Amino acid sequence: MAITTVARAGAMAALAALALTACSTGGTDAPGAAGGDCAPSDGPVELTFTSWLPGIDEAVAIWNDENPDVQVTVQTGPNGNGGTYQNFFNQLEAGNAPDLGQIEFDALPNFRVQDGLENIAACEGIVEAESQFVDWTWSQVTFGEEDAVYAIPQDTGPMALFYRADLFEAAGIEIPETWEDYRAAAAQIREEGGYINNFSQSDINAFAGLVWQTGGEWFTNDGDAWEVSLTGDESLQVAEYWQGMIEDDLVAKYPPWTDEWNAAYNSSEIWTWLSAVWGANTILSGAPDTAGNWAVAPMPQWEAGESAAGNWGGSTTAVLKGSDHPYEAAQFALWLNTDADALTAMNRTAQIYPATVEGADLPVFSEGVEFYGGQKIYEVFAAAGAEVDPDFTWGPTMTQVYNDVADGFSGALSGSGTLMDALESGQASTISALEAASIPVKE
Repeated sequence: MAITTVARAGAMAALAALALTACSTGGTDAPGAAGGDCAPSDGPVELTFTSWLPGIDEAVAIWNDENPDVQVTVQTGPNGNGGTYQNFFNQLEAGNAPDLGQIEFDALPNFRVQDGLENIAACEGIVEAESQFVDWTWSQVTFGEEDAVYAIPQDTGPMALFYRADLFEAAGIEIPETWEDYRAAAAQIREEGGYINNFSQSDINAFAGLVWQTGGEWFTNDGDAWEVSLTGDESLQVAEYWQGMIEDDLVAKYPPWTDEWNAAYNSSEIWTWLSAVWGANTILSGAPDTAGNWAVAPMPQWEAGESAAGNWGGSTTAVLKGSDHPYEAAQFALWLNTDADALTAMNRTAQIYPATVEGADLPVFSEGVEFYGGQKIYEVFAAAGAEVDPDFTWGPTMTQVYNDVADGFSGALSGSGTLMDALESGQASTISALEAASIPVKE
């Protein structure tokens, strides 16, 4: 049940070369750098770890019980783009970043470009761990560089359709298999007084996952320069589809990750959510009154009979620049994302799907999930993961991309502009940001 998704190693190698041209890094002299010093610290060690994963403290408690001389304190925060990444950047600049941080695959290049990650390749057992992880995830944390590992893969984010099985059945509406079906179902659901989905003004990485499913990509690199394609045909196809849904009042417009948003899912107002595997926990925790009423189906397709899927998220555990204990931090990161008990605990509390090859065979991933009517939902996500195009490249300034496009999406939801306008302005601002960082861009 291995999941294969996301960026190709060649483009990541190009990212590394361009990033190193654009910014002066002191990686080879830093603690934990390849060829540098990554020896155990003397005496007891205390580490700090920032994550937004629900219940992560339960997995960390297992480590703390087994490692009395290396204790890890968990600091929780909002999801990465919701504030934690900016906190990391601020802390890195101030020199008081936590030892370890949860960073999604798409955001990792931002931290590499800004020299915010320790290279832990010289730390014991790290390089040797490569074979334990799904291939694409390891390439994401090395950027194609030799003697370099900048994080340990944690989980992946294949997307599928969460839906209220009880409401669809009661209304006699078929589960949509195509995007045309989905729009037709949206119209029927409005007649029932609900919405088929909530369109997020800020989850631009979710929108990128829809573009990904469509066969588009926002960045390509030929080894010499970046080409930015936020306004490519596939992006515009997805934007025009959802712009039509917005204009026809077929989607809700709640700010995501808010009490208001949760309340809409915890009632009969919103009937589906196009999300990643980790979204299983979001619904479970945010809509407890609907237990047993949800199910999971593959994403709708642009053409009947297709089986393409997108990816949203997936994270790593990174040792942040300036850690006084890179050896111990690296050992904890490796343990957290390979130990069977830790992986089981993280699935139990957060429903994440591991990035390790053997993790997918743990018993917890073959069980039915009570909240989802006993459905074996991970089978759906495993199948989706196998259909995600691995040839998708993240650019070096994704945080900026998300912020800029989100500004435009907010305008589109309020009626001042369109999603297509947002992609146009995001294209221009992204090119400007790359050029400002002296990263070559194709004309």
